[in-house]
Amino acid sequence: MQVVNKICQHSFAGFYKALCYLLLLLLPQQALFASESQSNTAAMWENIEMRGTQQSVYFHAWGGDQQINNYIQWVAKQVKQQYDIDLHHVKLTDTSEAVSRVLAEKSASNHRNGQVDLVWINGANFASMAKHKLLALDWAGKLPNFALTNPENNPAMTRDFGVPTEGMEAPWGQAALTFYYDSLKVEQPPQTLAELLSWTKQHPGRFTYPKPPEFLGMSFLKYALIILNEDQPDNIKNKLYQAATAESEAQILPALWAFLDELHPNLWRQGHHFVSNGLALRRLSGDGELQVSFTFSAAEIPSAIARYDLPDSTRSYRMLDGSLSNIHFVAIPYNSPHLDSAKLVANFLLSPEAQAKKQQTSVWGDSSVLDLSQLTPTQLAYFDTTEKKHLSANIINVDNTRLLSELHPSWSAVITTQWLARYGVQ
Repeated sequence: MQVVNKICQHSFAGFYKALCYLLLLLLPQQALFASESQSNTAAMWENIEMRGTQQSVYFHAWGGDQQINNYIQWVAKQVKQQYDIDLHHVKLTDTSEAVSRVLAEKSASNHRNGQVDLVWINGANFASMAKHKLLALDWAGKLPNFALTNPENNPAMTRDFGVPTEGMEAPWGQAALTFYYDSLKVEQPPQTLAELLSWTKQHPGRFTYPKPPEFLGMSFLKYALIILNEDQPDNIKNKLYQAATAESEAQILPALWAFLDELHPNLWRQGHHFVSNGLALRRLSGDGELQVSFTFSAAEIPSAIARYDLPDSTRSYRMLDGSLSNIHFVAIPYNSPHLDSAKLVANFLLSPEAQAKKQQTSVWGDSSVLDLSQLTPTQLAYFDTTEKKHLSANIINVDNTRLLSELHPSWSAVITTQWLARYGVQ
């Protein structure tokens, strides 16, 4: 206090001199602390690299798309070369399979030798694993490449369907709901949800969606739910981003059921049968049975055309009233026996090399989660700007897309349960 009193007794100019003097004393210490922190972080990562090499990593990820499978095979080759890690892609039909496995292991007190090292996850499955304490804690933010997402200015990198990830997930891609059609058969595709309903009445049997809880089918239903409740007061429609309650369900869901009751008779097979996934949608489109369809991977369309799975007259677009968008993540179960190896793989998935490769339309077309302003010229060189231009050229109104945020994960379970009760006899 005596020192403070003396400073206060100085003249105004003297005050600034004293303040500057104090800063000069403090700044070297702060720089020293920062330097020590960076050294400690680098040393920690070096230890992870030492412990994580020459191990196996079992990556449980959806296996329903050959492009994605091929990309994961490419990743496996890269981590083998860099770390001598054997990456095994355990192909899932649904991510809930991995959730159930880890939950069963915990119930059996298998806390150290789980079968899942890394899992592609988001939304309700993440919320479920976090709730049951099935995930490794506080690791994602410590990955060296995580800083390249610029999380301080991009909070979506640390929130999964609105739920804070708290270091339990690392982002690795983002996508938006994209529709496509055969331009030789459809002159004017529907541009909004209301137009889609009218279009199906005029072209019965030429549209459908996958049966929930399949991810793509659920995405269509959530898109519809958001649009159908846009005229609701803010205090009601904002409940879509909070945990579902009996009250909010009663306020929000009736519009969806009324819409589906009107839509289903116009669907493929009159809505008495629903396909299982997006691959089935693409096959029906390629066969000419469907004329309008949709995907969560925009680059799937030009790739399918190149493989002759879809006619070259196929065009893709995003709805003018909005496109559901989300970021997908990878997580490490709490009982992974190869924790450090899984971190090395997750960090590689966030590398500019891996992100740029994945963004190529000929590979996957999944949008990068990196903030390109954070990259060095060498890192930026991995990204071929012509790829983005090519993708944009094949998607109508991509630059005017209104992105819709994902709902709170509890809504997925609510929608699935009630959908199956109403329409699930098929």
